[in-house]
Amino acid sequence: MGAPFLPNLDAWVKRQKEVLESFKKAEEKLKDADRLDLIVLSRTAFQHMMRTISAFDQWLQEPFVVSHMPKEMLLDVWSTVKKILYELLELDIRHTSGFKNYVEKLAKEGKLNPILVSTKEEPRRISPTTSI
Repeated sequence: MGAPFLPNLDAWVKRQKEVLESFKKAEEKLKDADRLDLIVLSRTAFQHMMRTISAFDQWLQEPFVVSHMPKEMLLDVWSTVKKILYELLELDIRHTSGFKNYVEKLAKEGKLNPILVSTKEEPRRISPTTSI
């Protein structure tokens, strides 16, 4: 008795390899990229990361997978996820702090786009996924 979903796993791995290669090719062109190119590349990367993370989360909820996954593979997953998590949190902290400081500098210099700056403070809706 075989596992009928094995071809799906092969297809998933093949697609992930193709995506990896496309990002590597896109990265080679970064030296000529403008701001929009960087935004599009970053957003595309985030979208693919979110799809991959969601799929990985679903994968680890599958009874067949969790009942057969060796502990060593799970330790590898955690070790790698931990690195990605810490690096993502450090990026978020660094980027958000840096952007706040930059916007404060622009505000002091009177260089903020008046169309995009509200004169009154509006409450921001916080996503329920923002906090742990």
